[in-house]
Amino acid sequence: MLDSLLDNDFYKFTMQSAVIKRFPYARARYAFINRGDHTFPPGFAERLREAVDAMANLSLTLEEKRYLERTCPYLDPTYLDFLSGFHYNPEEVEIVQKGGHFTLHIEGLWYRTILWEVPLMALISEIWYQMGDGQRDSDALIDTRTRDKIEHYKRLGLKIAEFGTRRRYSYSVHDRVVASLCHHGGDTFSGSSNVHLAMRHGVKPIGTHAHEWFMFHGARFGFKMANSLALEHWVDVYRGDLGIALTDTFTSATFFDSFDKKFAKLFDGVRHDSGDPLEFAAATIAHYERMGIDPRTKTIIFSDALTPERVERIDNFCRGRITTAFGIGTNFTNDVGVTPMNMVIKMTEARPEGQHWIPVIKLSDVPDKNTGDADMIELAKRVLALSRRA
Repeated sequence: MLDSLLDNDFYKFTMQSAVIKRFPYARARYAFINRGDHTFPPGFAERLREAVDAMANLSLTLEEKRYLERTCPYLDPTYLDFLSGFHYNPEEVEIVQKGGHFTLHIEGLWYRTILWEVPLMALISEIWYQMGDGQRDSDALIDTRTRDKIEHYKRLGLKIAEFGTRRRYSYSVHDRVVASLCHHGGDTFSGSSNVHLAMRHGVKPIGTHAHEWFMFHGARFGFKMANSLALEHWVDVYRGDLGIALTDTFTSATFFDSFDKKFAKLFDGVRHDSGDPLEFAAATIAHYERMGIDPRTKTIIFSDALTPERVERIDNFCRGRITTAFGIGTNFTNDVGVTPMNMVIKMTEARPEGQHWIPVIKLSDVPDKNTGDADMIELAKRVLALSRRA
């Protein structure tokens, strides 16, 4: 069971606030995608249903509201008052299990359903391990492993954040990892994407927006305008705060076509989430240079399947050329001697105000990670001339 409404990734709250302001009548559908072809044990759906139903009792405490007021001044009082009255509606979540096969769908107003994805994935992961036969490593070994990693990053002089809520082994492991990072990380540990744990351990909540922000704009405004309007609406809401832009919803090459000098100057940097990180870094540096912007004044946040070896390779390539930071997820919160689950929950359809349901898609920099309706994916590739790019 979850103990806090804030046990969620920070960008879910920042996006929720933006959705309320720009698209309050939009509706959304999401689906669980079992990328790892995992088999679910008998009774799994019932256990998850119980945990989901219990989420209706979660609410923002006064202490949590005061924390957000102090820490996140760009979240305005009207949004924090809304969040104080927010309750999950479990009726928005459909859970079905047939044998070892499990499905999950979410449907409702976008500003409400946007909060389900991350805590549901955390619950799916934790319950799956609880009902399995595997034994995790000891707390002492997890503490040592986490300490060794953050001390390695400290020696390299890096900035490291923890992004591991959605595929964590358990809440207790997640809490131990953040505690260890705080204790041993010093200035190297920049914060956590999990707002509850950031508050609990006195560090900064980290995040801006996710793919669904751009996916919705593709459905609402068309693929050619999706990136530029998603960025424009973000700037309209946050006025320069939360200035890291996600690049790969419709491929990073398409994103950089829209990331003109205005946006390149307004945003503090970009986030890498798929594809070869060194190729991405080279393309980002070249883009800033074409805009007449010194890349050393901008930041790339890397967040794709990072390990200490991968981080060090990226740092060696970027050092002195562009500022870097790293958001590390599963390698922190599920490096416990078991195989992490390979799963996602993605928006599948959107219904903008006054329109019908429209499939939404994501065109990753890694084609195997493309998600969504196959016909709509092909349409987007034609509209964006991606075949000619290849």
